[in-house]
Formats: sequence, structure tokens, C-alpha cells
Amino acid sequence: MAKYYKFFEYAYLVIAIVFLIETVLNWNTEPQKAYIYLAFSAVAVFMYFLRKKFRKKFENHNHKK
Repeated sequence: MAKYYKFFEYAYLVIAIVFLIETVLNWNTEPQKAYIYLAFSAVAVFMYFLRKKFRKKFENHNHKK
């Protein structure tokens, strides 16, 4: 089960990279879209760290039992 959690952690990083690429591509042509993509990228990075924290907490809790 922990493998799946780890996979989804890295999926958030991939999503963040995709949104960063979209930000760079749209920066000069559509700045409003670029800011939205940048915000989504920041949220994806935040979710990566949040998921990682909770996965480690879950693993440590299971090892104590």
C-alpha cells in the first residue's frame, strides 16, 4: 500500500513540472493563464510535501505496533 502512496507523491511533482512548463510557454502570450498555471504548480508542490509527511507518519505509526 505504501508503494501506491509513494507513486502519487511523485505524480504531484510531475504535475507541478507540467504546470511550470505551461507557465513558461504562456508567460508572454497569456499572462493571466500563466499565473493560474503557476498557482497550480505551487499547490502541486505543496501537496507533494504534505503527502510525503503523512505517508512517513503513517509508516512510523505502523512500525511501532
